[in-house]
Amino acid sequence: MPASAALFWLPPDFSGAPVSGGEPGIGLAMPGATEKELQAHLLWNMRAGLNVAALQCQFSPVLLSVRNYNDLLRQHGAELAAAYTLIGSYFKRTGGKGWQTALDQYTTRTYNGFSTLHAQLGFCETAGSIGREALDQPKGSLYLTAKARMREFRNSLIPQGDRLFGRQLATISARPLPPLNEECWDKKNVLRKKCWSLAGL
Repeated sequence: MPASAALFWLPPDFSGAPVSGGEPGIGLAMPGATEKELQAHLLWNMRAGLNVAALQCQFSPVLLSVRNYNDLLRQHGAELAAAYTLIGSYFKRTGGKGWQTALDQYTTRTYNGFSTLHAQLGFCETAGSIGREALDQPKGSLYLTAKARMREFRNSLIPQGDRLFGRQLATISARPLPPLNEECWDKKNVLRKKCWSLAGL
């Protein structure tokens, strides 16, 4: 197995089947969307995820998140612009007079859907890998990376640990709070014996 980008010794397996854009959990629902609109939706979701990664993953320079994202915009800008136009057409067709608001909400929610804290390492490493693969695609074929990798991208938002050690969850044991009623405390603010059991003593 090739070395990863140094966030894990053995990265979690986030792999998933190829998608077309209409599957649950890939992005916001787009009822009545055509095949081309779903393809644009898929591509825009991948762009949003890589944009969030460029902002959230700068803690690890080896991932090249910012550089890869900027290169992606330069190399595949025409395909991404066409995808956004198609998404806009979908909302014009289905959203009535409030289509612009619906489009703005779609965009905001799509970006927010990639925000993560507890799954940041897995998300960032996956985004780095997808960003590198996207740059290998010839112009006009970026959607192939989106189809092949979007399920994996979404799976990376689920917190996982290094596969070498398994996921380790921290447990915190907390003692119950002592009773706060006056009859449990003497004049020196010492807990009386009769209330020790209520305080877990």
